[in-house]
Amino acid sequence: MKLVRRQFLRLGAGATALPLAAHFAKAQAYPARPVRILVGFAPAGAVDIAARLMAQWLSERLGQQFIIENRPGATTNIATEAAVRAAPDGYTLIMLSTPAAINATLYEKLNFNVIRDIAPVAPVVRAPFVLDVNPSLSAKTVPELIGYAKANPGKLAMGSSGAGSGLHLAGELFKMMAGIDMVHVPYRGEAPAITDLMGGQVQVVFGTTTASIEHIKAGKLRALAVTTARRAEALPDTPPMGNFLPGYEASFWVGFGAPRNTPIQIIQTLNKEINAALAEPKMKARIAELGSEPLPGSPAEFGKLLAEETEKWGKVIRAANIKPE
Repeated sequence: MKLVRRQFLRLGAGATALPLAAHFAKAQAYPARPVRILVGFAPAGAVDIAARLMAQWLSERLGQQFIIENRPGATTNIATEAAVRAAPDGYTLIMLSTPAAINATLYEKLNFNVIRDIAPVAPVVRAPFVLDVNPSLSAKTVPELIGYAKANPGKLAMGSSGAGSGLHLAGELFKMMAGIDMVHVPYRGEAPAITDLMGGQVQVVFGTTTASIEHIKAGKLRALAVTTARRAEALPDTPPMGNFLPGYEASFWVGFGAPRNTPIQIIQTLNKEINAALAEPKMKARIAELGSEPLPGSPAEFGKLLAEETEKWGKVIRAANIKPE
């Protein structure tokens, strides 16, 4: 009887371990089928391009197709909610970007909480905004622009890609820290804002490097500062805003997330491969061509960035009383 009982206990222990072993094996074998990457923007934008660069790398390295699924709308909220509702098995990923941090405060009623419901996987890239002015404006430096705005309150018009956009909030943060007043003019996208800046309908735009750089080189726009803490490789002669407003920092960043409770082994596999991509010289060169820089890091570091950005932009939104369009 003792022998039979010992055999039964051994079998019972083995049966208990089977689900854990199967779960571990499933994570170890990842990916066993194609993986979809949700992008909350239309194709050809900065986030979409970053997603496609990483998808190609991950497909080649992990032996399964990583497929981009564009779900634009509601300032990325449609794509994010789809990711939140997806199975936490590693086969649905989401490209998170600056709007994810902004939306947490901008929208009063969301069906999700990004920090609670999305597991950070890896940061990918960061890009500065550029303080662009029309060349006809007398201000040639940030201090001169601040001085002009203080002498002419409400006279300068600041275009943006829409109320609550990253470009809008970068401008609002500038206004708050500089103690100036500029009239906000929201557009439906960055391109028309830049077009009107060159045409003189607005005098100031915080633009992306991607949209601004060729116009700056052609002399159609004047770049006064980049908004990251240090100079940008794409515009090495343009000073950082922090030189004039200590502590100022605003940037557009992109990274990978996954539904909460995605197995840690899968997250670690993805993080390792994404960081390997960002260290590869050809990938770094391609990212630089887009006016961005690699942003390697751990899941914990990306989670910290997301929390800090959510808190920072929440303060700006509340202080400026910004409402979604």
